[in-house]
Order: sequence, then structure tokens, then C-alpha cells
Amino acid sequence: MQVPPRVKTPCIGVCSTGIGDSVCRGCKRFAHEVINWNGYTEDQKRIVDARLAQFLAQCVQNRMRVVDATLLAWQLQTQQVRHNPDHDPHCWLFALLKAGAGQIEEPSAFGFEVDIRFRDEPLLALREQIDQEYFALSSAHYERYHLLPDLFTEERVS
Repeated sequence: MQVPPRVKTPCIGVCSTGIGDSVCRGCKRFAHEVINWNGYTEDQKRIVDARLAQFLAQCVQNRMRVVDATLLAWQLQTQQVRHNPDHDPHCWLFALLKAGAGQIEEPSAFGFEVDIRFRDEPLLALREQIDQEYFALSSAHYERYHLLPDLFTEERVS
């Protein structure tokens, strides 16, 4: 039986929970998840990671579509863009946009297309819109469930 790889921290070094945000503007984890991350088991970390990946993929899909995941993966490797190969390819696409949205002239050369409603907008602007929507979705999820206990501890989060 193969052991799944360890879950890497989603932290990107832009934590806003230290200034009072309930959801980090950088990694989109809840404040209690940031605080308790090192105490979580790998299974617990996978649960958080899966939620974040699902939310991010949903936000990317609202504006773009991966049409060739193999080409996208090749471009990520060629451009040396770090990404999680276990995540949805739309998460890979966001990693690509974070690394160089301003340098992509032809999305099809990278295996994706922009929804027709957004084709007149620069990829940098779309990347920012996706990130804002991702934060809003994570915040809405937190607001809906923040009165529940932390999924992994006995204490209540408030």
C-alpha cells in the first residue's frame, strides 16, 4: 500500500489572520486552521486542502476552462511553476496565472481558454477577480459554519 504524500502547508506568506481576519487573505484557510495546522494529522490537513482546492477550482471555472490538461501540465513543468498534481487542473491553471499571467499572450498554447464573457479582460485582472471570489467563497463558508466546533478539536470557534 502506497502512503499518500504529506500535505504541504497552503501558506503563501501573506497571512492576514494576525491582523484579525477570520479567513486568511493569502491561503484562504480559517484562522483556527492556520493556528492549529501543525497539530493536525495528515488526514485532517487533507480535508482542509481538499476544500481549498474545490473552492479554487470552482472560482477558476467561473471564468476559464482547461481544454488540454496534458499541455497545461507540460507548460507548468517547462516554466517551473510549482503546483499540486493531485489537485484539479483548474488549480494548476491558477498557479500558472499567479506565476505569469502578464506574460501569457495565447491561452490555447497553455491548454486553457477564457470564457467568452471575459475575453476582453487582461489575464492579470481575471487572476485578481478569481482570487477575490475565492476569498469571498471561503469567507462565506466560514460565516456559515463558524459557530460549529472546529472539525478537529473539542473547542468551539468564535
